[in-house]
Amino acid sequence: MKIEGRGIRVRYPGAERLPLDGVDLDVPDGELYAVVGPNGSGKSTLLKALLGVVPLDSGTVTLDGRAMEDWSRAELARHVGVVAQSESVSFPMTVREMVGMGRYPHLGALQAEGPRDREAVDQALTQADVTDLDARDVTTLSGGELQRVRIARALAQEPRALLLDEPTSSLDVRHEMAILELLRGWADEGMTVLVVTHGLNLAARFADRVLLLSQGTVAAQGTPAQVFTAEVLEAVYRWPVAVHSDHLEGVPTIRALRAGEDGRPR
Repeated sequence: MKIEGRGIRVRYPGAERLPLDGVDLDVPDGELYAVVGPNGSGKSTLLKALLGVVPLDSGTVTLDGRAMEDWSRAELARHVGVVAQSESVSFPMTVREMVGMGRYPHLGALQAEGPRDREAVDQALTQADVTDLDARDVTTLSGGELQRVRIARALAQEPRALLLDEPTSSLDVRHEMAILELLRGWADEGMTVLVVTHGLNLAARFADRVLLLSQGTVAAQGTPAQVFTAEVLEAVYRWPVAVHSDHLEGVPTIRALRAGEDGRPR
């Protein structure tokens, strides 16, 4: 699923600055696309704008060439999976029940799960490494465990595009890497994956393309090597950084320097 935005502008009542001001983006079909930037740069607002959750002051969003407003909410739910940054669980349910909610867009009113639905749930539990938690009450999970369950729910939906807001927050290194490897694999198999993240090195390692936002505008967009340069990052983050190429994987590696440090790789 190809996602395009042109001149996206969002206005919040009473805000002194537009959270998004003329953002263009092109997310090709079947790529892992990362949106990065400092706090308050508009990353989460952009995700909401792409999903039609916040109204556009001006600009357009299209999915597979169709304007967002031409998609019904039910149709969108069958094609696009979403993992929001945070979520409160207000009543007890098992992990399996929560992951099974990802099948709702494919079921009719009061329709029970069938064999294909159960298979999709089982596969999602395995891929997110939460099979051993399937009988647990979700209210007893740690933050990292709940995050993996939420990702499993989105995977159970079997979407054509997956949009995630900080999907590796609260995860340890093993599960952080496992989730990114999983998302990379899904993109390689043809799914469009858009990830909002603070992890510059994760974006550099796993993303095909990167959009760097700064105060609601596009500071840079392109491959990780094109976007992650010391000059660009220092201007956006207002902090000295060193960037060098990982000789094993050929991707940029970013290191924040101490104030006044000049020992940068040449």
